[in-house]
Amino acid sequence: MIKKYLNKILNARVYDVARETPLEDANNMSQRLGNRVLIKREDLQPVFSFKVRGAYNKLIRLSEEDRTKGVIAASAGNHAQGVALSAQKLGVRATIVMPETTPEIKVQSVVKWSPEIILHGDDFQEAYARAMEIAADRKLTFVHPYDDPDVIAGQGTVGMEILRQHMGDIHAIFIPVGGGGLLSGIGAYVKAVRPEVKIIGVEPEDAASMYQSLQKKRRVTLDQVGIFADGVAVAQVGKETFRIARQVVDDMVLNSVDEICAAVKDIFEDTRVIAEPAGALALAGLKKYATAHGLKDKTLIAINSGANINFDRLRHVSERAELGENRESLFAVTIPEKRGSFRKFCNILGKRSVTEFNYRYADEGVAQIFLGLRVGSGGKEHDTIMKALGKNGYSVVDLSDNDTAKLHIRYMVGGRLPNIENEVIYRFEFPERPGALLNFLNHMGERWNISLFHYRNHGAAFGRVLCGMQVAKSDAKQFQAFLDKLGYNYWPETENPVYKTFLN
Repeated sequence: MIKKYLNKILNARVYDVARETPLEDANNMSQRLGNRVLIKREDLQPVFSFKVRGAYNKLIRLSEEDRTKGVIAASAGNHAQGVALSAQKLGVRATIVMPETTPEIKVQSVVKWSPEIILHGDDFQEAYARAMEIAADRKLTFVHPYDDPDVIAGQGTVGMEILRQHMGDIHAIFIPVGGGGLLSGIGAYVKAVRPEVKIIGVEPEDAASMYQSLQKKRRVTLDQVGIFADGVAVAQVGKETFRIARQVVDDMVLNSVDEICAAVKDIFEDTRVIAEPAGALALAGLKKYATAHGLKDKTLIAINSGANINFDRLRHVSERAELGENRESLFAVTIPEKRGSFRKFCNILGKRSVTEFNYRYADEGVAQIFLGLRVGSGGKEHDTIMKALGKNGYSVVDLSDNDTAKLHIRYMVGGRLPNIENEVIYRFEFPERPGALLNFLNHMGERWNISLFHYRNHGAAFGRVLCGMQVAKSDAKQFQAFLDKLGYNYWPETENPVYKTFLN
């Protein structure tokens, strides 16, 4: 049955608006994995996503009567841009229904193609239901984002290009999955021409509608859908896409948010392009699959399906990327509350790169520290640190997989103290290199009790620390001598109103 799609894909009308995107070597990732990794750059389309292919192929095949009446689509963003651009190119009136949760960059990207835009609902399913109501009321042609043979055929041209661009052996192609249009289109073409190539779908763990459907051999509807990777946030895959997927998919991979963020970083390091979460999803799956199956010296291809990401999401992506690569570990550590214990603790850590250090004096007996450390991939160094801290008598809780800690607690460590005496607050800036934090503490010695400490590595040339110390007035000259000898830039913050409001 899938062979009927071969002819549809070969004759798909996409190149009036779409471009043939390059298949590029990901040299850094190839070296890390010991395989040849190639990235299909669909982020280079005019709408920064592959969706324009299927949308245009659908619209160009409409009858003149249907074009005159107009079209309507429901989309989280990328399909909306594809339909809007295609409609403008063909002189067709377009109405786009988008979830109210759609990133602003995607809404604005649709606006420039001048369709009518309606924001409705919290997810695709609610936007879809509203679009169907409007379509019936206005007698508009609904352009489905994935469950339509012409749309599927348009997306299938990605597979056609891949096989034309790389004539050698291909072990597997990794494809992001939302409703299944890209997966079924590429899969149908590749399996018809080169059936030995594995087709592997990749979904987020919290939006695994295709994975669950294939497992149960029927389409399932998810009760809840995670929207971090909004481009693939679909509760139920298409009827036609599921039928094709059952014939062409060799395996599925599920990825966490942290793993997707790590893949965004990987794509940036190889291409200097920032992929949206759904765009990086396939590479996240490729990495996980290659490692789990011990693949070596294979050619693996990942589809970068899009680059429409809100700029303000990059902070979240960058903070979670190191965790997704298993290159940062988070711990809650209890240490004795006495002079010198802070420095002793840091000596045990040695010159490991500290990514975060949150501490606020709260109890005369013990101190609670929120600690982040950069570690080598693979988890061995993480285990070594846990053992070293435990051996030295510290109570340690691993927070690396604790979402509450990563999303909230790391920003909330602290509080006010009613009876803290002689506290002074200083902000420091020092060169960001291994051992800089330990150097600071060694200069300080055990003369003054540290009552507050916050440090977060931001990947910049200079580290920034907020530090509170209990310094008696009689020690003012000694303390100033310490600051001068330290050699780091510093600023007094004891009179800062934010300190007085929230911490004092």
